[in-house]
Amino acid sequence: MRNSRRSQVDPFIVMDVMEAARAAEEAGRDIIHMEVGQPGTGAPEGARQALTRQMTGDAMGYTVALGLPELRKRIARLYGDWYDLDLDWNRVIVTPGSSGAFLLAFTALFDTGDRIGIGEPGYPSYRQILTALDLVPVGLPASPQNRLQPVPADFAAMDLRGLMVASPANPSGTMLNKPAMEALVSACRDNDIAFISDEIYHGIEYEAKAVSALEVTDDCYVINSFSKYFSMTGWRVGWMVVPEPHVRVIERLAQNMFICPSHASQIAALAAMDCGDELEANMAVYRENRRLMLDGLPKAGFHKIAPPDGAFYVYADVSDLTSDSRAFAAEILEKAGVAVTPGLDFDPLRGAGTLRFSYARATADIVEGLKRLEHFMAQRQR
Repeated sequence: MRNSRRSQVDPFIVMDVMEAARAAEEAGRDIIHMEVGQPGTGAPEGARQALTRQMTGDAMGYTVALGLPELRKRIARLYGDWYDLDLDWNRVIVTPGSSGAFLLAFTALFDTGDRIGIGEPGYPSYRQILTALDLVPVGLPASPQNRLQPVPADFAAMDLRGLMVASPANPSGTMLNKPAMEALVSACRDNDIAFISDEIYHGIEYEAKAVSALEVTDDCYVINSFSKYFSMTGWRVGWMVVPEPHVRVIERLAQNMFICPSHASQIAALAAMDCGDELEANMAVYRENRRLMLDGLPKAGFHKIAPPDGAFYVYADVSDLTSDSRAFAAEILEKAGVAVTPGLDFDPLRGAGTLRFSYARATADIVEGLKRLEHFMAQRQR
C-alpha cells in the first residue's frame, strides 16, 4: 500500500538524539541529558496518591468528551489565581496533552491549503502537524532584536489564515510582554487571522509573569498542558480555552477523534493543581539550574544565547563554531557524554548554526554537564 503525501513529515530530531543517548548508555557510558524538554521530577505526590485512592473504587470508564467538569472548573480558577481573570469554565476543554489540542485547534479553524504562520525558531511539531493535516506552515524567521519572537511586520501582506505563537517559547525561552502580545492580536484581528497561543510553559518564569493571550482578547485559542509546570509529561493531559461559540465545534471533533481524555490522568491532574509547595520546589531547582547555565555556558565558549525568560532551555547561536549543528551535537555526545539538541529541529533555515540546551534535570546533572562541556570545548579549541 502507498503512503499519503501528507504523511511525509520530518522526524523530530530530538527524539533521534534521545535514542543515540540511550544507545550510549546501554553500551555502558554515563550520559548527561540536556536534550529533552522534560522535567526531571515525576507527577506531584498528591496527584499520585489521589489516583491510587480513586482506582480502589472507580472503574475509570469514559468521561465526557470535554473532560471532567471538576477539572475544567479548577483550570478556570487557575486563570483567576495567575492572571486575575474571571474565566467561564465552560470554555475550558481538557485534551490528550497539548498535542491533542493542536490537532483539535488546527482542524476546527482551518481548511485544506490554508496558510498558518509559525515563528522560527519554534516547536517543530507545529510544522509537522500542520503538514499532516494538509495545511501550509509558513515559517516566520524571528530576529534576535525581537527576542526571537514574531512581530506584525514579519507576516504583513502574507495572506495567512492563522498565527501560532508560544510564550515562553521553545527553544528560546523568550516571552512576549503585554504590548508585544497586543500588537500581534491587533494585527491578526485587522487581517482576519486566527490567533493561537501556546502557553504550555506558563508557570515556569523567572523575572516576570508570562502574559496570557486571554488577558488581551477572548477571540483566540489558548493551549496549555500539565506536562511542564505540573511535571506530568507522560500522563498526556492538557487543555485549551476557546471562544464560547467554538466549544460545540471542538466537542464534536473531540468526541470523534479521541472520545475523551484519559480518565486516570484527569484525576491526577486535578489533584496536581493543589500541590503548590511541591511544584514551587521544582521551580527553585529550575532557577538554580538557569543561574548555573547562564554562568557556565559562556565559560565553556557558548557566548551568544537568547535571554531565557521562562521554560527550561537555553538557545545558543553556535554559527561561529559549526555550520552543521547535527554533526556538532553528535560530536558533543560522543566526546563529552552530553546530549544536546541541534537547532535544525526548530529552525530549518538557520538551525544549522544553533543548539538547544535543556536544564530541566537535577542540579547535580547540570553541574556535571557544564563541567564536561567546558572540558570538551577547551580540548576542541587546541
